[in-house]
Amino acid sequence: MESGATSPIHTECKTASTPEPQTPTKNRKNKGNGYYSPHLRHSLAGGTGSPSKEKSCDRFIPTRNGAKWENSFSLTPETQSENGDEGREQHTYRCLLQNELLGADIDDIRLSSEDGGLQRTPHKRRLFHYQSPSREPQDHGYSLSPVSRKSQKLLTSPKKSLRKIPRLPYKVLDAPELQDDFYLNLVDWSYSNVLTVGLSASVYLWSACTSQVTRLCDLSCEGDTVTSVGWSDRSSNILAVGTNRGCVQLWDTQAQKRTAIFESHESRAGALAWNGDLLCSGSRDRFIIQRDIRTPPHQFKKLTGHKQEVCGLKWSPDRQHLASGGNDNKLFVWNQSSLSPVQKYSDHVAAVKAIAWSPHQHGLLASGGGTADQYIRFWNTLTGQPLQSVHTGSQVCNLAWSKTTHEFVSTHGYSQHQILVWKYPSLQQVVCLTGHHCRVLYLAMSPDGQSIVTGAGDETLRFWNVFNKSRLQKESRSALNLFSSIR
Repeated sequence: MESGATSPIHTECKTASTPEPQTPTKNRKNKGNGYYSPHLRHSLAGGTGSPSKEKSCDRFIPTRNGAKWENSFSLTPETQSENGDEGREQHTYRCLLQNELLGADIDDIRLSSEDGGLQRTPHKRRLFHYQSPSREPQDHGYSLSPVSRKSQKLLTSPKKSLRKIPRLPYKVLDAPELQDDFYLNLVDWSYSNVLTVGLSASVYLWSACTSQVTRLCDLSCEGDTVTSVGWSDRSSNILAVGTNRGCVQLWDTQAQKRTAIFESHESRAGALAWNGDLLCSGSRDRFIIQRDIRTPPHQFKKLTGHKQEVCGLKWSPDRQHLASGGNDNKLFVWNQSSLSPVQKYSDHVAAVKAIAWSPHQHGLLASGGGTADQYIRFWNTLTGQPLQSVHTGSQVCNLAWSKTTHEFVSTHGYSQHQILVWKYPSLQQVVCLTGHHCRVLYLAMSPDGQSIVTGAGDETLRFWNVFNKSRLQKESRSALNLFSSIR
């Protein structure tokens, strides 16, 4: 008897109307008790009839209703992922065979792909059926196609487009004297499509439209170096520059002149964050200075809470909360009026520089830890509760969310030196990009949200296409929208 078969079915040879004497016979031995009685034989056959009627037979016919044909005929699904045109063609061919041979009735290749590839044989269909299969009625009298209507629809159904991310950067720029320092932020990309980078004591501007390079300033005459740069989110011509001496300078990039200088820190200012006219700076002196650039230089607020250097600052998309990370392994959340953090997170065991607010989900904050931590963690700042985390296997240097999809990118240092694109909330890796030979310490996103630029201690800037183009929002047809009816 086959391993996939159930209990045998007896062919009915004689039916007794009255019960016969129940005497054990020695016609056939049983491993359990040495005798094989008709009642025991009937119970093994799965019979549920009345004990007044007994069935005797002369042979056994196995039933295969519960047999697993995928095990017997190697119909197990393939575990390899189907990437590229060749994988799609093989999957279409398998679905076509299922339609013609097994009657699977697959008419959309996209739906069959979501089911995980190869579909199972329907349980109610007999694999060995000794009758002519009934043909489905055709829409027209004379069909020249050798396949059924379902297969014709399958072959003409639109294929699910697979996303392809280039593994190589589309542009590489030399960045001599780009510092290999985890606590600095030396690259930023403005919404006017101008990239700024701090190289030693100088600040350079690169136009993505014209590829023109301009040196904005040189601090070597002052005996100072650049430790952070940050574009204003309100004006395309205002750039903040943090220095090693603790100064924060404001520059007009169009006029190429310095408009203000603030000396509020006692040590280097390695992190900057804009919120309209509010400018926040984090320093090695453990303080965060928040000021309105329209007020006199001596008017500012000092936020205290960190025990070591502040290396990460980011404002939330609604401009109501500020997230800060420090070398004390702490992640703090502040509001505009508080002088102390309103939320504290201490799950990381290394410095927290990588911070990013989700533009799609209100209150969702992501943070990454350094070499001793290597985790990306997610927080619900509305409730103050941790959500989920993923171990990356290397130092997390930067995080940035996609502007159009629920994805984010992370750059890493020791020891992988890679760039990873993730899906959220599944936390599945979309692609792994390599090319830098040192820690990928710097990250900035283009204004259209499609490209990123990464910088590393190998003194190069690499440009990557990682995210999809922005989707156009559908026009609202609500009756409350007064402008939809104006011509």
